Amino acid sequence: MIRFLRDGHARVGVVDDHGVVRDAGDDPLRPSPGGRALGPVGEVELLAPVAPSKVVCVGLNYVFHGVETGLALPDAPLLFAKFPTSVVGPGAAIVLPLGSTQVDYEAELGVVIGRRASDVSSADALSYVWGYTCVNDVSARDLQFADGQWVRGKSQDTFCPVGPAVVTAEEIEDPQALEVSCRVNGELRQRASTADMIFGVAELIAYISRGITLEPGDVIATGTPAGVGMSMEPPCYLAAGDVVDVSVSGIGTLRNRVVT
Repeated sequence: MIRFLRDGHARVGVVDDHGVVRDAGDDPLRPSPGGRALGPVGEVELLAPVAPSKVVCVGLNYVFHGVETGLALPDAPLLFAKFPTSVVGPGAAIVLPLGSTQVDYEAELGVVIGRRASDVSSADALSYVWGYTCVNDVSARDLQFADGQWVRGKSQDTFCPVGPAVVTAEEIEDPQALEVSCRVNGELRQRASTADMIFGVAELIAYISRGITLEPGDVIATGTPAGVGMSMEPPCYLAAGDVVDVSVSGIGTLRNRVVT
């Protein structure tokens, strides 16, 4: 499922096996099948496939990412938020903010909630998932660590690319058996399996929903593997003109260009 702009309005589309977009209405959580064909997916202006009321993110959720940062691994999921105003779609620009020189990429599996989830169990948690997508948890490291908490460094406008599509939960046999990767200008920077998560998708949903109600369309960004720019020797941050590709197997590739 995708969202795209048509005549100034956000519409929902379903992409068939031939890469043709069919109009599926205006509700991404309840697409209408069998809409008229609009043409190849490459010819429509893509938006983020969902418009979440909140994006809940998980820090230090891969062992080797924790090791490369030098931070202690958490005993429970380490949560923070990105504001909805940070969400952009595939092809949108990542804008380098004034006052930051350390903007980094983070490839992540995104989980899209399909129905209201409050205090759910790990055993039932996956039944609340509508689908999965790619997320780039863009981070201004200098702002992130200067503040002592992460919201400002993580929630700058354009700092949450999502897409290119949502693949429904029934199409993903096991969310803990997916490859997550990131390339910058074609160079592989990150690659790992979601099997390497410290806290899996079901455990994350159950933990977050204890006191934080997840609404349909909300996105959980499940953490990033090792290979972020700040941990390279020397650190390698994003610059204007860079192209960042975040890929998740079975979902696709989210591509965004960096601009000033």
